Amino acid sequence: MVTSREASKCLANVLLLEVKTRQIFVDLGYSTKAAQRLKNDHREDELLNSRILFLMTYDTTLDFNDIFQNHQLAESINSVKPTGRKEPPTLTDVQALSETLKLLFNLSQYYPQHLPDLAKSAHNILKMLCRTSLATPVLQPPVTYLVNALLNLSVVYDDKPLRNSDPNPYFPKPDQFCNIDRFISILDNAVRTYTEEQLEQLATPLVTLLRKVFGFAPSQVRPHMQTALLPSNSERSQPLGQSNTLASRLLRLSNSPVAPRLRESVSSLLFELSDKDATSFVRNVGYGFAAGFLMTHDLPVPASATEGWSTAHGAQDLGEKLTNVDGKEINPVTGQIREMEPEASGEEMTEEEKEREAERLFVLFER
Repeated sequence: MVTSREASKCLANVLLLEVKTRQIFVDLGYSTKAAQRLKNDHREDELLNSRILFLMTYDTTLDFNDIFQNHQLAESINSVKPTGRKEPPTLTDVQALSETLKLLFNLSQYYPQHLPDLAKSAHNILKMLCRTSLATPVLQPPVTYLVNALLNLSVVYDDKPLRNSDPNPYFPKPDQFCNIDRFISILDNAVRTYTEEQLEQLATPLVTLLRKVFGFAPSQVRPHMQTALLPSNSERSQPLGQSNTLASRLLRLSNSPVAPRLRESVSSLLFELSDKDATSFVRNVGYGFAAGFLMTHDLPVPASATEGWSTAHGAQDLGEKLTNVDGKEINPVTGQIREMEPEASGEEMTEEEKEREAERLFVLFER
């Protein structure tokens, strides 16, 4: 077997460097042999054969449907065992896991009809993510591959809100919060470490995963996520987004000019954490952070947010819901408690000046 593995290493290198050799490999029928060897319970076999099959997902005519049906490919991937419980994983362990996760990601992307079978691996992947020691910086293999795989596998549960009693690997018993807390911990670590440009590439999948998971989370998990990711009332002593919490950092990223994909993903997460309700969204993050998302998605803007003041509404009115927190009036634009705002310097603007300023801001939003 040692000679065979050395030969497989050479073959994997050739397939990587010479793209045209991949189709030759397929034409000779060797892809099925790689699938058979993936069944071996040996880390080096897993590494080499996962890498070879991963390369076969590019620039070949290989039909993986046959390998799924006749060579138990999903079962081989699902049988990958978590590492690092009793002793630290070796370099080969990490490399093998990374290659299998890359293969899993591509298969779930190109062969979505097999997602229900591949989704059975989510249990082990979540265990590995929780057990993996987080390096600094945090978003590097195998963590990034684990997150990407979970993002694709979560599609199986999309738009299917779960009851608290429903089994789901993302919310295991008895601790339904353990995986969510791990996701949030990784995100918190990342936004404190990377630049916005780096987060655009590295953190967008993790934010998207949190958004998808919130969509099918059971009722008792949803408030836990809202508490962890939305600004707390204790932050309203100053305008929202100015503290050092994870929620404030996410707010600032939602306005980032250099990370458009991340900006959209973070804003979507915050909107969904607000139950997809525009009034709750503005109340939670302030109109200053909510305006761009609401306008670009053609969502109605609460009237009292644009007025910036609402003291004459009844207790059941939307204006009251928007501009009051724990009985204290808040500025709907900044989210700050009114009584804690600094006193305005200078004379108050006239109505004409207010109209001109509103027109100027409107032009800026349009741009």
